[in-house]
Amino acid sequence: MTGRTLVIIPTYNEAQNLAPIIDRVRNAHPEVDVLVVDDSSPDGTGEIADRLATVDDAVHVLHRPGKEGLGAAYVAGFGWALDKGYEAVVEMDADGSHRPEELHRLLDALESVDVALGSRYVAGGRIENWPWRRRLLSAGGNHYTRAVMGLPVRDATGGFRAFRAGALNELNFATVHSHGYCFQVDIVRRALSSGLRVVEVPITFVERVDGASKMTGGIVAEALWRVTGWGLARRADQLRAWLKGGDR
Repeated sequence: MTGRTLVIIPTYNEAQNLAPIIDRVRNAHPEVDVLVVDDSSPDGTGEIADRLATVDDAVHVLHRPGKEGLGAAYVAGFGWALDKGYEAVVEMDADGSHRPEELHRLLDALESVDVALGSRYVAGGRIENWPWRRRLLSAGGNHYTRAVMGLPVRDATGGFRAFRAGALNELNFATVHSHGYCFQVDIVRRALSSGLRVVEVPITFVERVDGASKMTGGIVAEALWRVTGWGLARRADQLRAWLKGGDR
């Protein structure tokens, strides 16, 4: 058993999706707790989360003063989870794109590794109902990330993940400054460079039915320049190591 487990669900304007996704998590894994991290959603998502928490002791809410991005929400959630003594922590989107019914795959994998990544791009993983533009953007982004950064994973940008608490402590996540989806790349990069055991687990990713996607041009641009910067830093480190070796 992985021990006490917390599923973190960051939210911004997910009023239509929040109650259904929490219901699915609790039905699939009644032993798991849920933390909603809401960025002061103007559509009332935070208030819905508070109401759900009043009728279910396993549901908790962390209100933040404004919209600060996915990365900052998870950093806050990770800190909350560790302070409360959880032994396993899960990332999950609020929009239903990550199926709670597949959570057991991540938790089972976590029995023998430090980080389990839900992957759309390994054998058995798939995507449902995504337009071709989103497929192209996601596949292209992951290919670029692998090529530039040398990461040995197929899906570095996915957001359905499970961590051992000890692994989170190794990541120094409080220093993460990525706001958008490149936060996920940063976490993978840190996990691998720390020598943590990382495995990809096949999942089915389903396009949201209600609400609007949070993907914007600014998020894509941030991911591009940060990934490129990390890749250049990696190449520079390799060059320095080669030059140092040649001096012997």
